[in-house]
Amino acid sequence: MSAASPVIKLSSPATQEYWEIPVLFEDAHLLAIDKPARLLTSPDRYDPSRPNLMRLLLDAVAAGKPWAKERGLTYIANAHRLDFETTGILLLSKDRPALVTLANHFGSEVPKKTYVALVHGSPAQDEFTVDASIAADKFKPGVMRVGRDGKRSLTTFKVLERFSGCTLVACRPHTGRTHQIRVHLKHAGHPIYGDGLYGGTWLMLSSFKRDYRLKRGRAERPLVSGLALHAEELDLPHPITGELVHIVAPRPHELNVALKYLRRYATPGGAVKAEDVDGLPGAV
Repeated sequence: MSAASPVIKLSSPATQEYWEIPVLFEDAHLLAIDKPARLLTSPDRYDPSRPNLMRLLLDAVAAGKPWAKERGLTYIANAHRLDFETTGILLLSKDRPALVTLANHFGSEVPKKTYVALVHGSPAQDEFTVDASIAADKFKPGVMRVGRDGKRSLTTFKVLERFSGCTLVACRPHTGRTHQIRVHLKHAGHPIYGDGLYGGTWLMLSSFKRDYRLKRGRAERPLVSGLALHAEELDLPHPITGELVHIVAPRPHELNVALKYLRRYATPGGAVKAEDVDGLPGAV
């Protein structure tokens, strides 16, 4: 990684929001950042006025903001997307030739993308695959569904830790459909915590801590305030050199805190050991 600032600072004058976004990997052609929750990757087709990461980045480059100027950036583009509330690795290109190759990589299922999700219930098997086509729901804009009329979609899952009523799973999407992991986990009967769009509810400490007491006048808050889905690892050949690039995004603080409480209060008989996720079935 270069000696440039390890943090990208962005702001939205329209909404008075401010973000400090960590840089996870960088070289002459690539820039990988740790996308925060509740920030769109690209413009919202239903509400273009909402702040989105790519518009903020492009405006910052055009304005010559310090983080962009010190890198000599004149071009930046995203090779893929993350959902509004999903955190973790977002890979960007600094030049057009690298973007073209990256687009081909993501289009042909070359990258290994590993997410972690905290889901409802306990899967029957430690490893399982969901091979179910996904299509847009004609009656619910912005919502996807499993259906034979959809596009081929394949995700493999592996249990990392089991708790009372919920499970931490590693997720490997082998195709890149909108909301794929979320839809497939709902289809498997294990929606993600915080995913109200696909059947998930909030993870509350009171639901598993027996002696939980709330101070008078206070309302309990969820342990994870948004979608409990994080893009944790990305492996792919470098678009210019061909060498393997391995990128890791640390888990969000909220997720780590939630796991700490679950390990203390909701682990019947001890947690399942988290093994190397390279053992996922069908991994590419």
